[in-house]
Amino acid sequence: MTLATAVACCLVCDTEFEVRDDWEKGEITECVACGQEHEVVEKSEAGVRLDLAPEVEEDWGE
Repeated sequence: MTLATAVACCLVCDTEFEVRDDWEKGEITECVACGQEHEVVEKSEAGVRLDLAPEVEEDWGE
């Protein structure tokens, strides 16, 4: 069984990469060319909208 995919463009280097159809809002994907992480912020019939994934910050026990 093959999952459907959508094509998205990296917000840093403009490389096209696939976003699987079963991914939901909030999931993180990585550009295959530059490694930049993107977060799925919206899915619709028209496609997928991505934003740069937030940087992971250290939790100093706060």
